[in-house]
Amino acid sequence: MSVNQRIPDYDLDDLLVVTAPEQLRALADPLRGTLLELLLERAATVNEMARAVDRPKSSVAYHVNQLVDAGLLRVVRTRRVRAIEERFYGRVARTYYVGALSRAEDEQVVSRVNGLAGAAAESAAAHAADELRCTLVHARIPIEDAREFWAEVQALARRFAQIPRAGDQVYGFAAGLYPTDAPTLPDTDPATDPRD
Repeated sequence: MSVNQRIPDYDLDDLLVVTAPEQLRALADPLRGTLLELLLERAATVNEMARAVDRPKSSVAYHVNQLVDAGLLRVVRTRRVRAIEERFYGRVARTYYVGALSRAEDEQVVSRVNGLAGAAAESAAAHAADELRCTLVHARIPIEDAREFWAEVQALARRFAQIPRAGDQVYGFAAGLYPTDAPTLPDTDPATDPRD
């Protein structure tokens, strides 16, 4: 496989701000999240996606239609196979960012979209086999610095998603940035700081 191969193999926007209730509901479904993740690699047909997730084609077709209706997936190309036009689906954007939430029910839906919880469950076997690489660090920083750092993490995640596919093992990359009540040392008093 060429190192210069484009991942995924179709054009998509870099970012889509998701605010509509139907988009939030579509993102909250675990199978739909898996389908969206698959399509970061390349465009795929419903048959290919169904084989990848070991689900019936009719079930995957239903979920693909929900994602299309929500504006999160689209047909990126077609090809003729015998007398049938085969559709290849792709994401609308590489990153879906959940924007402002205007209703309480939107917040309930988004609370179910927790990538870290999914990553924790998915990584349990790797943890048991001592193959999990993980770090957790706390820092007391201004919100502006947190936003800047998160932009760097998103750039790293995009780079990870664009590594050409090879090998037999799939690896997950999870990152989170969240406010916490972790303990912190008090600010030093300049009058008693021994470094002065």
